[in-house]
Amino acid sequence: MKSPWSWIPTLYFAQGLPYVVVMALAVIMFKRLGINNTNIALYTSWLYLPWVIKPLWSPLVDIVKTKRWWVISMQLVIGGGLAGIALTLPGPHAFRYSLAFMWLLAFSSATHDIAADGFYMLGLDTKKQAFFVGIRNTAYRLAMLTGQGLIIMLAGWLEKTYSSTLPEEIAVPRAWSVTFYLLAVIFVLLFLYHQFILPKPENDVPVKNGNPLNAFFQTFITFFQKKGIIAALAFILLFRFAESQLVKIASSFLLDNPEIGGLGLSTMQVGTIYGVVGLIALTIGGILGGILMAKNGLKHWIWWMTAAMNLPNLVYVYLAFTHPSNIWLISSAVAIEQFGYGFGFTALTYFMMLFSKGPQQTAHYAICTGFMALGMMLPGMISGYIQELIGYQYFFLWIMLCTIPSFIAVKYIKLT
Repeated sequence: MKSPWSWIPTLYFAQGLPYVVVMALAVIMFKRLGINNTNIALYTSWLYLPWVIKPLWSPLVDIVKTKRWWVISMQLVIGGGLAGIALTLPGPHAFRYSLAFMWLLAFSSATHDIAADGFYMLGLDTKKQAFFVGIRNTAYRLAMLTGQGLIIMLAGWLEKTYSSTLPEEIAVPRAWSVTFYLLAVIFVLLFLYHQFILPKPENDVPVKNGNPLNAFFQTFITFFQKKGIIAALAFILLFRFAESQLVKIASSFLLDNPEIGGLGLSTMQVGTIYGVVGLIALTIGGILGGILMAKNGLKHWIWWMTAAMNLPNLVYVYLAFTHPSNIWLISSAVAIEQFGYGFGFTALTYFMMLFSKGPQQTAHYAICTGFMALGMMLPGMISGYIQELIGYQYFFLWIMLCTIPSFIAVKYIKLT
């Protein structure tokens, strides 16, 4: 049996990379292409939709082929989608066509999520699932910080390089096109690696439920019959209520000129902050969260993790009101927020795994993540409008008010 260390980090890195492309990397890219905050937040939030509705086809992943087959196949499709974005960026109507390929990327990535999460639960016993939840979350966020950090640093360097010989309206799209070609190559390599390294669990077989249509409806019926379903859904929807809005605006805040309330950082500086300082802080937070939860249980840590998820957002209030120019101070503030996110998000992930336990755990977990995506999509869609209406300072104060619902939701979930 292959060691979980040989495939869990790369599997969840592959799960996180296309997600960060359509949710975070696209935000910065469209900002550099001159799109305003309202449209950026609206259109990139719409891209959450495949994750919201993925429970509608999650039963197919259970009853058609193996989870391993779905994982590998979707990785190949994702690589093609990334190459498609790279092809369209230098041409006319780049915003429109790149969004079309991002929809393909989003649907294939959401399907990959279903299969990967099911494969994780099939390949590990309960204790190992608890231990590796911090590792998998860290690998997932490593992919997100690679997208928000190292990849953006590369794009920023390419922008600067091309701008020395080309007009900016040509240099920026070309820089991002090259960046997406690199992402496509990375994903093809992940596809080839997982062809050989992913284990083949004996229980990774299509579920035989007779009539597929009956199996589809039965999946939802059994999910909504679970004990404590209302409190669980409220927790899943509201745990990231503040973050769902913050994540759409934070990068724009760092990039925008001080005259309109931003910090005026360069593309490369933003990439460095997220990709180096943020990566270290998030890695420590994610691993620590998994280890402590495996030792003492989710019930012991749930309030601490909820606080860690929400209270560090105060750093953006500080940054918006003081407008520091010291890059180390800005980096430290982002590090505090990233550590809190890494530590706190572990609670939501493991809660959904526990709540999904049962014969149809792959499909039920997909339903949970669909509701989680809905909780990200709806607030995120209006975040750009709110920010442009009230400005960065009052927007981040609004974010702190939005942390309250998650604390209320935690009070009502039942943990043993």
